Amino acid sequence: MTENHTALYGEHEKAGASFTDFGGWQMPLKYSSELAEHHAVRNAAGLFDLSHMGEVWVSGPDAAAFLDYALAGKLSAVAVGKAKYSLICNADGGIIDDLISYRRSDEKYLVVPNAGNAATVAGLLAERAAGFDVEVKDVSAETSLIAVQGPNAEAILLTLVPAEQHSLVTELKYYAAVDVTINGQELLLARTGYTGEDGFEIYIPNADAAALWQILLTNGQDQGLIPAGLASRDSLRLEAGMPLYGNELSVTGHAYSAGLGPVVSLAKESDFVGKAALAAIKEAGEGSTTGRKLVGLKGLGRRSARGHYPVLKDGATIGEVTSGQPSPTLGYPVAMAYVDVAHAEPGTLLDVDLRGKAEAFEVVALPFYKRQK
Repeated sequence: MTENHTALYGEHEKAGASFTDFGGWQMPLKYSSELAEHHAVRNAAGLFDLSHMGEVWVSGPDAAAFLDYALAGKLSAVAVGKAKYSLICNADGGIIDDLISYRRSDEKYLVVPNAGNAATVAGLLAERAAGFDVEVKDVSAETSLIAVQGPNAEAILLTLVPAEQHSLVTELKYYAAVDVTINGQELLLARTGYTGEDGFEIYIPNADAAALWQILLTNGQDQGLIPAGLASRDSLRLEAGMPLYGNELSVTGHAYSAGLGPVVSLAKESDFVGKAALAAIKEAGEGSTTGRKLVGLKGLGRRSARGHYPVLKDGATIGEVTSGQPSPTLGYPVAMAYVDVAHAEPGTLLDVDLRGKAEAFEVVALPFYKRQK
């Protein structure tokens, strides 16, 4: 597999990062301690390179109608300046990717797919655009994405924008985006995130990414900002109960078993790819009354479950772990798993087969961690 490097690879090397492959990209796993990076995001701020993510612009008179057809959500209902989490599905209702779409004007959206799926999603959007008056433009290769996550994120962002734009930052709602001036350049600033904390993402041309990374580290030093890698990003998103494509979500799964039924808009007037299949799945009750359902598991002992470990009830396999590790914030093991619906109620006691030894876990409601407002 070809190793892709983001425009910030040199910055990560200078900071002493250890790297790992993620979706074909060499990404920083951690810089010093993943625990320190995790706690920094929970208590101060962490700086993430997300430049491996995709960016696809969809523009034209039919942009809203096209995305209503291409995605499972009702993107035409999104107000200008707002964003929506959605799914792109195949004809069988399988999840090809989960993604965020920002509506930048009446006729222009920015669609952000996951790293490993970016090229696939861009290709599918171009393919599904046939018959619609839209242009689909994949700018992933020329765009960097930098995120600042944590309770001090807003204060750090305010050091970057002119005083007359401070209200654009402070008044920006969750799942919204705005154009701001940073270092003399107009850039797109979004307030979404994948850690369970407040945070911002900045979209910037590759050529300018390293300079912005350095400015953020300098300006954020007094606010406790440190660079953070994929290891802490994974423990943060797991605590926040956020699914990861390839773990909780896949083309062989569907929205209802993953707890993402509300993301699917069967009520929208238009057809969309996968609509008939998803309507049949919902009608059959799969993921709510039959089949398997994604749940949270709280460890009652000290040992952690890991992906693909069997989940047991009275010795019989009734599910499989998708993600699991110790929770640095909560101090006990947490996991997400698909289990038979009959055993999915919070409070249910189950076991996980940890390499031949049964360890006790309890089904709990997601998320495990929710920040104080």
